[in-house]
Amino acid sequence: MSLEKKTTTRYVSEYEYEATNPGGNLVKIDMYPDEEKKAQSPMELLLSAASACAAVDVVGMLKKKRKAIADLTIESVGQRKETHPRYYTHIHLQFKLVSPDTTEEELAKVVHLAVSKYCSVASTLKGVAEITHESIVNSH
Repeated sequence: MSLEKKTTTRYVSEYEYEATNPGGNLVKIDMYPDEEKKAQSPMELLLSAASACAAVDVVGMLKKKRKAIADLTIESVGQRKETHPRYYTHIHLQFKLVSPDTTEEELAKVVHLAVSKYCSVASTLKGVAEITHESIVNSH
């Protein structure tokens, strides 16, 4: 397995771009104002990437423990610097799990491991943005 990853981003119009990977999978990106949005902005994609990356690890660990997952939602909130470059200084990930057999403590443990140890996106952001997390379990 190659450690190198590649994407190609193409200008579509003044506020629209498309990114593809070598397999041809397409992600639309735009910089329209919120009321005209058709896709996520690059900074929104970064939040989505952090939550999706951690979610993959959380699900993997819960499945190893043979836990049932009815639903998992991650809300990502990023706080940005006010001046340019306006990078994230703080990212908060809230994991909401619906599971009949997972406790709050079990979810908290796997979320902590996912965010602090296994998630490549969160690890890439370490030292730039403080990443915090919380977890909530609902049994139904």
